[in-house]
Amino acid sequence: MDHARVGGATPSHWAALAVAIVASQAGQLLLKLGAMGLPAGSIAAVMLAQMLRWQTMLGLCCYGGGTLFYALALRRIPMSVALPCTAVSYVSATLFGLLLFGETLTMLHVVGLAMVCGGVVLLAEIGGAPVPLQDRPSTGGADRRQKRAPPRGGLRAPCPPRPPGWL
Repeated sequence: MDHARVGGATPSHWAALAVAIVASQAGQLLLKLGAMGLPAGSIAAVMLAQMLRWQTMLGLCCYGGGTLFYALALRRIPMSVALPCTAVSYVSATLFGLLLFGETLTMLHVVGLAMVCGGVVLLAEIGGAPVPLQDRPSTGGADRRQKRAPPRGGLRAPCPPRPPGWL
């Protein structure tokens, strides 16, 4: 994959994305395990019982850790590339549901998964990253951003320029 196309991502960033995906999927499995076999009762009692199960707590930790790794990956991998990569979790969740929990797979599920996979391929092949700001053609002075001197005397930041006609 061309590093320029994906924001100069290093193997460490791709590894962080892979860890984020695996941690998220582990969180899904653990939350499912934590939800199984709960006693009947009021919503509050069931939610409390769910939250106190070790599977639920560990699943939430996996989600949190996955989110941190995803944020790390986003430092160099454009979101338009990273997010479609996470779609692999739809396929793995379906397989885990079939193999571990005895869930059924209908033709509608298969078609939906095929569409997700096809969409990921389309995004990867023709989505392309946006042109970096420094490589864009000049706006002919239409860029109104101005450089300002740092504020004097105190922590107060300068106010942004007011648009014409502002009262």
